Amino acid sequence: MTEKERDILLDLLTKQATEGLSVAESKQLAALEGSDDDSFDLAAAAVMLAEFEPVEELPSHLRAKIAADAPAFVDQNAEQFLPKDESTIPAPDRKTPMFAWLGWAVAAAAVVALTLNITMTRFGVTEVARRVDPTPTQTPMSPAEAFDEMMAEPGMTVAKWTPAAKEGDMAHVTGAVVWSDKQQKGYVKVQGLPKNDPSASTYQLWIFEENQGDKTPIDGGTFNISSDGQVVIPIDAKLTAKNPSMFAVTVEKPGGVVISKREKVAALAKVETSVPPNA
Repeated sequence: MTEKERDILLDLLTKQATEGLSVAESKQLAALEGSDDDSFDLAAAAVMLAEFEPVEELPSHLRAKIAADAPAFVDQNAEQFLPKDESTIPAPDRKTPMFAWLGWAVAAAAVVALTLNITMTRFGVTEVARRVDPTPTQTPMSPAEAFDEMMAEPGMTVAKWTPAAKEGDMAHVTGAVVWSDKQQKGYVKVQGLPKNDPSASTYQLWIFEENQGDKTPIDGGTFNISSDGQVVIPIDAKLTAKNPSMFAVTVEKPGGVVISKREKVAALAKVETSVPPNA
């Protein structure tokens, strides 16, 4: 193949990879035995992908590690793209054009660049951070742990449960309530309430505070008792509660009520000025 023919072949391979060839040009490429050479297509595709705009930047320490490992990667994988020794390089007048090796060399470099670029910019920083972040995921606190934490904080509203009846199955109710006006949240810790059948009745918490008054206390949510022993329930106040003076638990129909007739009061808790010991 003459120098002129090699120049023509190079131009045709480049145009084929970037623009496409006309029918006449395809025939000319076939005549120069370059139709089966896809190295320039590979190089063009790799370069185009490598130029994609980064989505997120990889952490600097990982970027530095990948860059440092790149030369070794090229050395280990060069044989996939280039001939092992000079004896395997075809002569210019053989069937495989000499320019094919040029295309494969460009493709190899482009693929390495593509690998580094995609790894550094499009791998997914969230996934990388998850793999390298040594900080364990924090487990949410249980209601009992949240209750203890609030009880240890200064300025909390605290009330201690007393049974509403001196005799019967509700005569031994104990526990406490902790509430924060600022956070508008709190917890009930109670022991001694009998198990209830949710299909027949439910327990309902009421918050007596200065906005609603004693006649229409705020609904603090419903709950059921399914086991013996102590339970801790988050308060689900339906309205903003300000400066509570008392909490109450009543027995109501399933689903609870908007206004309680207070026909069956299970327990009362009057607000105290200090945290009760061993609550």
